[in-house]
Amino acid sequence: MTHGTPAFPHDDHTPVIEFRDVGLTYPGPPPVEALKPCHLTVAPGSFLTVVGPSGSGKSSFLNILGLLDTPSNGTYLLDGIDTGALKDSELTALRGRRLGFVFQAFHLLPHRSALENVALALVYSGVPRKERGDRALAALERVGLGDRVHSVPTTLSGGERQRVAIARALVARPSLLLCDEPTGNLDSANASSVMALLRELHEDGMTIVVITHDPDVAARGSRVLTIRDGVLDEVAPAVARTTGGRT
Repeated sequence: MTHGTPAFPHDDHTPVIEFRDVGLTYPGPPPVEALKPCHLTVAPGSFLTVVGPSGSGKSSFLNILGLLDTPSNGTYLLDGIDTGALKDSELTALRGRRLGFVFQAFHLLPHRSALENVALALVYSGVPRKERGDRALAALERVGLGDRVHSVPTTLSGGERQRVAIARALVARPSLLLCDEPTGNLDSANASSVMALLRELHEDGMTIVVITHDPDVAARGSRVLTIRDGVLDEVAPAVARTTGGRT
């Protein structure tokens, strides 16, 4: 993996994420304020981790970031685009172009090769068929799996499967990578390997948000946020460094 010139170019003057008094309330009775109104600005190339207990509001926060839920109030700008002003079809297109998703469960097709799993992510993105294989191969090589492109998920380790999932998230060249408990199904060695990969992607200029319940994973971020009872707060860098094994 090369360093120096960012591999994920972005307009440095435009935040990737900007929340202006964004909140989310689920209708009742009684109404549930899942995310209390908050402000947040995330610059290009940031590595943001968000930690909190179950039921704290992490999923609601992620769903807003991923354009899966619409805020009840406030404005969410993604790459400077006011997402609240878009139609559903436009949101779907924006999600496909700008966002990559990595989940705790790998969601790989078991009887398709790693290459096919990654290439399938481009079917609805407008990439010509003849380019999909090359793009998928490049993404797999980027995550260190150039020698496993023809392997099916059942022959891969948990860490390798998550790397395939990361390659699939990267293949469309998004500006924001959203990771929901990406180490939740992994042992400690594979978890460290996946977090090291995310750190490398960050060093290459990728903007990354990792949602986690694990303080050790959270401490790997350049910025650490906490969510508790729907309240989003930022941890001071010195505190974040002492909460776990940062590398």
